[in-house]
Amino acid sequence: MKHHLISAADLTRDDAVLILDTAEELSRVAGRPIKKLPTLRGRTVVNLFFEDSTRTRISFEAAAKRLSADVINFSAKGSSVSKGESLKDTALTLEAMGADAVVIRHHDSGAPHRLATSGWIGGHVVNAGDGTHEHPTQALLDAFALRRRLVGGELGADLTGRRVTIVGDILHSRVARSNVRLLTTLGAEVTVVAPPTLLPVGVESWPCAVSYDLDAVLPDSDAVMMLRVQRERMNAAFFPTEREYARRYGLDGERMARMPEHAVVMHPGPMNRGMEITAEVADSPRCTVVEQVSAGVSVRMAVLYLLLGGAGPTGEEATATASSTAATGAEATRGKRA
Repeated sequence: MKHHLISAADLTRDDAVLILDTAEELSRVAGRPIKKLPTLRGRTVVNLFFEDSTRTRISFEAAAKRLSADVINFSAKGSSVSKGESLKDTALTLEAMGADAVVIRHHDSGAPHRLATSGWIGGHVVNAGDGTHEHPTQALLDAFALRRRLVGGELGADLTGRRVTIVGDILHSRVARSNVRLLTTLGAEVTVVAPPTLLPVGVESWPCAVSYDLDAVLPDSDAVMMLRVQRERMNAAFFPTEREYARRYGLDGERMARMPEHAVVMHPGPMNRGMEITAEVADSPRCTVVEQVSAGVSVRMAVLYLLLGGAGPTGEEATATASSTAATGAEATRGKRA
C-alpha cells in the first residue's frame, strides 16, 4: 500500500486483495468477549470530520480502538473551524499533537488529497469521504461483503467475472465512483444505471457500462447496489417526482424476483425506504446492509493495521502476521478468563 489512502484508484489488485484478506483475519476478533489487539498501542489516530457522519466515524473509532490505538475525535462543529480556522491550521495543530494517522471526511472534493500532499502533516491520511469525489473504505467494505456472499470469503480471491449493477444517484455519489474503480480493479464487470440527469459528465470514460433501463440489466446481475438519492446535494429538479423515480429506478419485490437466485442486494446507507428500495427488499435475506456495516469495522481495522502497523510485510506475509496477531489476542483472552 501507499503512504495514504485517498482514492480507490490508489489500490492495485494485489493491494485490494491484501486488505480484504487482512480484514478477513481480523474479523475473528469481533466474536470474542475482549475485542482488542495490541497492534497499534502507542499510536494516535485522529478522526477529523468536517461533515456529519454516524456509521463511518463510529466504525473508524471502533477499528482504531480494537487495535489499541489512542483515538481523538475532532468535529468541525463547536471547534475553531467554526470560527474560521483553515484546514492548514487544523492540520498543523494535529501534527503538533503527534497524530500518526488522520481520517478525514470533508464536504469539499479534494480536501484529503490536499492534506496528504501539502506537507502540513507527516502521518498517514485516510479519506473517509470528500464531497462528491470518493469514499474508498466504503468500496472496500462493499467488496468484502460481496466476496463473502459470492465467493465464500476465500483468501486470495477477487471478483473476476462477477457482474455488479450500481443504481441511482451516480452524479452525487462518491460511493459509486469508488466502487466502480475498486470493483473493476478486482475483476468485476460494473454497470451503472440512472436517469440521464443523475449521470455525471464524462461517465462514458469510466471503466463501466452505462444503462438507463434497470429492468434490462437485473437478470444478468450478481449484485445490485442501490444508492440513496442525495437531496441535500441537489439544487435543481433532477427527476419529475419521487413516485416516478421509484417506479423506474426503485427496487421492489417484483424486480428482485427477476434477479438470479444467488444475486444479492446492497446499499451503502442510509436508506430512503419506499423510494430507491422497498422495506420488503431491505429486510430480505438477500440484502447485505447489516453485513456491510459489520464489515466496515474489520476493513477499517485492516487499513489502519497495514498503514500503521503492518507497513513492512506484504502479501501473504502481512495476512499471516494479522492472523498471528488475532491468534495471540485470542490466547490472551483465554488467559484472562482462566
